[in-house]
Amino acid sequence: MKPFFAALLASALCLGAAAQPHPFDIDLSKPGAAIPATMYGIFFEDINYGADGGLYAELVKNRSFEFPASPLTGWTAFGKVEVRDDGPFDRCPHYVRLSDPGHRDKMTGLDNGGYFGIGVQAGEEYRFSVWARVPGGGESVLRVTLADPSAAGETQRLCEQRLTVAGAEWKQYEVVLKPTATLPKAVLRIFLAGRRTTVDLEHVSLFPVDTWMGHRNGLRKDLAQALFDLHPGVFRFPGGCIVEGTDLDTRYNWKDSVGPVENRPLNQNRWQYTFDYRFFPDYYQSYGLGFFEFFQLSEELGSEPLPILSCGLACQFQNDSMDAHVPVDELGPYIQDALDLIEFANGPADSRWGKVRAEMGHPAPFHLKYIGIGNEQWGPEYPERLEPFVKAIRAAHPEIEIVGSSGPNSEGEQFDFLWPEMRRIGVDLVDEHFYRPYDWFLSQGARYDSYSRKGPKVFAGEYACHARGRKYNHFYASLLEAAFMTGLERNADVVRMATYAPLFAHAEGWQWRPDLIWFDNLRTVRTASWHVQQLYSAYKGSRVLPLKMAGKPVTGAEGQDGLFASAVRDGDRVYVKVVNTSEAPQALSLQLKGLGRKQTARAAGRVVFTSDRLYEDNTLDAPETFVPRQAAFTGEGSRFDVTLEPLCFSIYVIEI
Repeated sequence: MKPFFAALLASALCLGAAAQPHPFDIDLSKPGAAIPATMYGIFFEDINYGADGGLYAELVKNRSFEFPASPLTGWTAFGKVEVRDDGPFDRCPHYVRLSDPGHRDKMTGLDNGGYFGIGVQAGEEYRFSVWARVPGGGESVLRVTLADPSAAGETQRLCEQRLTVAGAEWKQYEVVLKPTATLPKAVLRIFLAGRRTTVDLEHVSLFPVDTWMGHRNGLRKDLAQALFDLHPGVFRFPGGCIVEGTDLDTRYNWKDSVGPVENRPLNQNRWQYTFDYRFFPDYYQSYGLGFFEFFQLSEELGSEPLPILSCGLACQFQNDSMDAHVPVDELGPYIQDALDLIEFANGPADSRWGKVRAEMGHPAPFHLKYIGIGNEQWGPEYPERLEPFVKAIRAAHPEIEIVGSSGPNSEGEQFDFLWPEMRRIGVDLVDEHFYRPYDWFLSQGARYDSYSRKGPKVFAGEYACHARGRKYNHFYASLLEAAFMTGLERNADVVRMATYAPLFAHAEGWQWRPDLIWFDNLRTVRTASWHVQQLYSAYKGSRVLPLKMAGKPVTGAEGQDGLFASAVRDGDRVYVKVVNTSEAPQALSLQLKGLGRKQTARAAGRVVFTSDRLYEDNTLDAPETFVPRQAAFTGEGSRFDVTLEPLCFSIYVIEI
């Protein structure tokens, strides 16, 4: 502990007993709004290598040889290798032909280094698969190796299998590799072996056998587990700005992301050209993690899926001319995409798009309830495009709730223009975004107290404390997020959903921070912000309870000593969430009003999340430095006097 902070704490604690406690009046007799099951959720976007190279467990980069700059991007070819484009999959036509190198001591083959290397664990199984043929008939043999290119020993091989390809017809083959060592940056190596008979290869793939839920086209297990442990009520996907695309040709097209994975076309990622100071020129989307996988993951997480679709506007940050966007009178195909998506998710298995879902292994519907149209659009061009979507969806699917947007800012001219437009058009929820510094979060405790209870509800769809000069994860930013979230919870009749963003970041491939979960090829780390989100979800409760100090909500307002608070009830338990953003301890008096004559309240537990290392966070090397802990909280009756540590988020659990 820093000396100044320790001295301040010791001094304040000595005075704490004499200080007048802050009286928190919690009224049990007047429960407020029901807390929606969707209140706390997650938002996925393929930024920071969140999909390919991240959550999507495929270990091979450019597995179908479709990267446009060079079909061999990600590969090192040796010997006689030819790229051809008349393959078996019409939307992924490229493949490679391996032929005899022409000398007995030369070799033909390919190396693939994956995404910043291929991470493998000793003793784990990895499924190598490939579509292959011998164009002249007969048989050909491949040696498939996981190798350590920097090995100092006699061999680079971690493991190897032989694979025999037979016949002139395209077939899928597979072998299982089991490395003998753990390595974060292995390579996949394929040799043409045996008699070196010419062989064609397409869709070369390597997955851990042990994926999330065991799916073959699966997700990285540790990253998916980090999502599951948040117990999200809603799952927004696939973005974000990638919904819009740098241009309309590169917008996220959900129809390209479903069906057989080997025939899903490559898409350029909108984040490829965004930051020249953190530039990744080979950032593409394989669509292996597509809408079917998103819906399936939503189901497995127990969260409501919330897909976001293009409204016909390309990214307005990247396009100044209206020529970049779809004219209003040409929106028909885009509107049909939205209607077809609802059919894909909810339609019977014999409908056109329901059949696609069923053939992918899910005959039952996904029970889609929400759809978003547009991301961070602004100006009159957005509502004039949104309105025909709303009319068409209302006519065909009145049961679906529609999410509109208030633009990229938390206030200002565009925000003030779009909110009335969303009311006029009649959307069900408005998506608000705010990446803001410390002072904004400290000033927003009462943000939703004055919102209309009649109009569209709020979806806080992207937010993070994005501090000036400290645009990285640290404890103090998470503390201010916790303070802000008391206002979300207190206003559960207005705020229906909230999702932190961005979700994932690869330690070697990030372009934007802070982020909720960081990872490298073998490890993952849950940030302090992740722990704040998890605590709100774990102690969500079912109904809001009025909590006031001197007749006012506790929102960090002047005279409230940096305190923020909310209270909820969950059966016979009350959860009181309090955030102290000041550098002094605060004496509190939790006073329960409305207890029945025969009721007795009892302190049942306390969670504390605090640190004096304000500008640090968990790391891949030290992933549990900042974690909540259990602390003492005792007593019975209707009043509980406690002292809350400086710079602390605490949850008091009271049984009734």
